[in-house]
Amino acid sequence: MKFKLFKEFKEFAVKGNMIDIAIGVIIGAAFNKVVDVLVKEVFFPPLSLLTGGVNFENNRIILRKGINEDGVPIVEEIAIGYGKFIEAGVDFLIIGMTVFLVVKFMNSLRKKADDPKNEAEVTPKEIELLHNMNVLMERQVELLEDLKAKNDKD
Repeated sequence: MKFKLFKEFKEFAVKGNMIDIAIGVIIGAAFNKVVDVLVKEVFFPPLSLLTGGVNFENNRIILRKGINEDGVPIVEEIAIGYGKFIEAGVDFLIIGMTVFLVVKFMNSLRKKADDPKNEAEVTPKEIELLHNMNVLMERQVELLEDLKAKNDKD
């Protein structure tokens, strides 16, 4: 049992799946930093200017104040931090839109590469072979139909 599991893991790692996942995680972490800076340093300053200097990160609804009238802390403050939620929502929208655009771009490249009639792109061997088989089968059907039509005449 242990050897079978080790063998499966070795096949998984050697095929490149593990490397692809690791690269995806590393790129995702770096992309998260870029989006975080983009939201905090590019999008929110103009938005804050439009809203009269409001800093969204610090926006919250205080449910219970933590200090008394003299400014002395008496209990822990309880507040709903909706500003950070708004910031996370903007992060999510930017990441979602970027991933959508990247996937759409990759799919368009894949469609071009999978089209055997497109000579500008190198078609993968499997797609080319399937296309050739399809052409041969269509020719075979045409020949059989011609043969049947000829036999029906006679």
